[in-house]
Amino acid sequence: MSSEKKQLKGFGSTAIHAGHQTEGNNAHLTPIYASSTYVFDTAEQGMRRFSGEEAGYIYSRWGNPSMKEVEDKISALESFGLTENGKPLQLKSRLHASGMAAISTLMLGNLKSGDKILSHYSLYGGTQELMNRVLPGLEIEAVIVDLRDTHKAEEVLKNDPKIKMLYLETPANPTIQCVDIEVLTLIAKKHNLIVAVDNTFATPYLQQPFKYSVDFVVHSTTKFLNGHGTAIGGALVGKDIGLMNTRMEKVHRLLGGNGNSFDAFLLTQGMKTLEIRMERHCANGMKVAEFLDQHPAISKVNYLGLPSHPDYETAKKQMRHPGPMLSFEMKGGLEAGKKFIDKLQMCVRAVSLGSCDTLLSHPASMTHYGVPKADREKYGITDGLIRMSVGIEDIEDILSDLEQAASPGPSKGGE
Repeated sequence: MSSEKKQLKGFGSTAIHAGHQTEGNNAHLTPIYASSTYVFDTAEQGMRRFSGEEAGYIYSRWGNPSMKEVEDKISALESFGLTENGKPLQLKSRLHASGMAAISTLMLGNLKSGDKILSHYSLYGGTQELMNRVLPGLEIEAVIVDLRDTHKAEEVLKNDPKIKMLYLETPANPTIQCVDIEVLTLIAKKHNLIVAVDNTFATPYLQQPFKYSVDFVVHSTTKFLNGHGTAIGGALVGKDIGLMNTRMEKVHRLLGGNGNSFDAFLLTQGMKTLEIRMERHCANGMKVAEFLDQHPAISKVNYLGLPSHPDYETAKKQMRHPGPMLSFEMKGGLEAGKKFIDKLQMCVRAVSLGSCDTLLSHPASMTHYGVPKADREKYGITDGLIRMSVGIEDIEDILSDLEQAASPGPSKGGE
């Protein structure tokens, strides 16, 4: 079934069927196209394909059927139910080797020396490092502001015409901060900025940034889209089809951060269950947050579904559900955080997120170990902070493991 032939009414149906085209041997699932290159019938045909006059595959760094299916599926999900000028919104996606590869294409395809990016506190560590360590060498600077204060965003843009892009990550990692996509995009467009949103934590099931007229969305497909922790990947999704097919396509090809057929196949299968997985993830996430919020060993829970979260109303406005991501602070600081992690028995000690099993990490001793304490705390990453990606196990088992890990007593570790 082709998504172009029939407009599907359900998100779950779209996740299963969108992007699929019948291939030559009538395989039920699009095969893994393990071919680096594709042949031409004639030199004339090769010339037509290289010039863009004829559609067709040339070289797998540029795309192949395995990769195209997942690209079209992501586009269909990000645009599901959205219209532009009375017609279904059309988007173009490009599969990358990782979320960071997609962000690199986004940045280098749109910015030049002397340009600036406006963004906010508490971004994914890799994005922050790209802005702090790589882009300055190209004379591209990041301006970091608390964008939950939209008046501050307006003031910064009025006073700095070099800012060319607004880059948002909402919910943000690991403090689960949430910024208002609609209001910030309206402000950015008054100043002719490009607007990009990292939608990894929410997925298109919980949040659709294109609803608010952003220009680009990026994903680490490694996370909830894949859902099983089996493949690294990323996607860049754009609204300007012409730009995506020209400038952004060229930058993507030349940077070489392309996806591959095997990981695309795994991602396609994972995305088919996105809706039902997210429903369970989200239901469990709410119950876990409510449990932790009442626990005597925990001083604070960062979860968008709790009215105590400062961004509660913003999340309600733009998200279908607060989601399965949260973080919480142990009262005993660094040692309490480490002890909690060590005592987990079913839940998994790991970085990353979005897989079927529940994953917990302790940023102060893991992902942010090398960051000075003062810098960490400026972003809300305290010594006792634990980040949690709530999985789809039975909620009773998740809560039981959290209870024993948070209780006094010696560390036991466990599987």
